[in-house]
Amino acid sequence: MDTQILIYIVVGGTFALYIGIAIWARAGTTGEFYAANRGVNPVVNGMATAADWMSAASFISMAGLIAFVGYDNSSFLMGWTGGYVLLAMLLAPYLRKFGKYTVPEFIGDRFYSQAARLVGVLCLIVISVTYVIGQMRGVGVTFSRFLEVPSEVGLYVGAGVVFFYAVLGGMKGITYTQVAQYCVLITAYTIPAIFISLQLTGNAIPPLGLFSEHAGSGVALLERLNQVLADLGFNSYTEHHTNTFNMVLFTLSLMIGTAGLPHVIIRFFTVPRVADARWSAGWALVFIALLYLTAPAVGAMARLNVVDTLWPGGIGAEDGALAFEDKPDWMVTWEQTGLLVFEDKNNDGFIQYYNEGNEEMAATAEGFGWAGNELVRLDRDILVLANPEIANLPAWVIALVAAGGLAAALSTAAGLLLAISGAISHDLIKGAINPNISEQGELWAARISMALAIALATYLGLNPPGFAAQVVALAFGLAAASIFPVLMMGIFFKRINDIGAIAGMLSGLAFTIVYISLYKGWLFLPGTNQFPDTPEYWLFGISPLSIGAVGALVNFIVAYAVSRVTAAPPQEIQELVESIRVPRGSGPAAHPSAAIHH
Repeated sequence: MDTQILIYIVVGGTFALYIGIAIWARAGTTGEFYAANRGVNPVVNGMATAADWMSAASFISMAGLIAFVGYDNSSFLMGWTGGYVLLAMLLAPYLRKFGKYTVPEFIGDRFYSQAARLVGVLCLIVISVTYVIGQMRGVGVTFSRFLEVPSEVGLYVGAGVVFFYAVLGGMKGITYTQVAQYCVLITAYTIPAIFISLQLTGNAIPPLGLFSEHAGSGVALLERLNQVLADLGFNSYTEHHTNTFNMVLFTLSLMIGTAGLPHVIIRFFTVPRVADARWSAGWALVFIALLYLTAPAVGAMARLNVVDTLWPGGIGAEDGALAFEDKPDWMVTWEQTGLLVFEDKNNDGFIQYYNEGNEEMAATAEGFGWAGNELVRLDRDILVLANPEIANLPAWVIALVAAGGLAAALSTAAGLLLAISGAISHDLIKGAINPNISEQGELWAARISMALAIALATYLGLNPPGFAAQVVALAFGLAAASIFPVLMMGIFFKRINDIGAIAGMLSGLAFTIVYISLYKGWLFLPGTNQFPDTPEYWLFGISPLSIGAVGALVNFIVAYAVSRVTAAPPQEIQELVESIRVPRGSGPAAHPSAAIHH
């Protein structure tokens, strides 16, 4: 069967499955729309959480970033996984015990302030909108290649599918759809990895294959990769080359950002008991580990395959490069998307691929008459999607990867959009604008809010500010600087009051947004210029992707300082904080209905 037809069948079949589940599990009440009626089994919730978590950044972009940087980008793995441990131990069970539907609702009740709740809504929307841009980019990249349509058309199709099952099903429909999407994405990720690991090392388990002997050279795979990269003037794959302080801050930003992501936190509101929240986090880590243990192997093996493809005659020889006329089909196909670009700079008919910034390699290239690296663009987001084609795997594997990439992007997009919808309908409309709205009115408000959020996400996804994983990393920084500190202080520090919480959230969020904007060109003030996004211009060498950890510190300090010089929280609120931390029972924490008085 033709590969393209097979892709249409597999992708179409998975879309039909998602829509069918949404019809079966459609939400009829606000309880079902926001929290699936708190009836989700912890194993099922763990799998749905894993799908919600493993976004386009994890499936599509992460292995590509590891492939072209190496060890230093393992911080993505450490930060994202470590954040789940923080979430399981420090936040999930306590927030579940509180018994609310949304993160801003907890903030409003704990800090006895409608203003604090609205600031929480603001933080949630900024985080979730930033995050969802990366998912929509992933949808566009996947569609543009596998369905052979412009990325804009792919965005519209993906948005339409999400619109149907998210608006109709709410949290109930999204939960069971995400279970199906997890099964699709983990299968799509691991099967190509197994094939490629067998080809390169003879080991069918990719994480073990990463440390096995390379079949073509007789040396360890990573040693072989280091060798070929050194021959081309690139940095060693397995050594540390970046600023250690910045790497630690980046990892910390990802960790606490993970624990503060609203769309992940609300997943723990769906289980029946407090203990189930912990079990859900544990199962989510198990399901996530299946992909995260495989990703480093995928990155390393893909990088080696790319180099071997571009240098079929051997590295270091003038005539060892690939001829333009001999480009494999996968290169020709991806060139059509504009995400892979070559330029014959010296008109010799061959593709020279090397690090022209390395002085020794540049001198060698000059002696050969080369005129620069002729692989002028290789979008990191295409590597996982192109892997099956690079390794000449069967057409059904290519189709499966297409479905997996879309499942990863759509599952997380749905969770983010639900978080945005809940914040607008439950916290803004019901909580502030119209407290007497009927349940059906609130349900319609939630669905309309989600539809508008989908439209906004699609618009922003047309012009994303970076690779999927880079955009997502910015969202983590915003979550680290705004949501995580206020949740931690709300649970563990009775003395933090409403004024302190508001001041902390606003200062942490503002500091992080301004810092990121200065380097990413998003802040246009009269008489100012964008700062170059390079280490020599960063404040104390701190990358915009790492600044979330500093923003969190700003949040903590401001909240504590303001709370110390203002009135202590009412006694009933302090008792509420104590009741949240009692590790027994499954019902909501006891608190007076009159607690919110601002």
